[in-house]
Amino acid sequence: AQMEESGGGSVQAGDSLRLSCPARGFPQDRYCMAWFRQGPTKGREQIATIDSSGRTTYADSVKDRFAISRDNPDTLYLQMNDLKPEDTATYTCAGALCWYLRRGNDYNYWGRGTQVTVSS
Repeated sequence: AQMEESGGGSVQAGDSLRLSCPARGFPQDRYCMAWFRQGPTKGREQIATIDSSGRTTYADSVKDRFAISRDNPDTLYLQMNDLKPEDTATYTCAGALCWYLRRGNDYNYWGRGTQVTVSS
């Protein structure tokens, strides 16, 4: 199974970006997926998740601005609107079998990350 993010870049505040993460080998009916980010002065933050039924969750910091989705065959997206300088970070996609996460484990498949830089 491989995951590799794309779509990052340098933008102005208020702009939009869409990140993609082709998740080959992660069937939607069994795998839960997520986007994380880590800024220059912050720890890793889980910002959005999607489960095998398509249910989504968001961190308060991105709610109503970002949207996580996935399509067939198994590409994960993060639509980011109204970007702010505090959204500057390396964004990483992650995946795991849903039952594995329900047992209290962490995501065990990770991409390498893509940089998003937002200027004011």
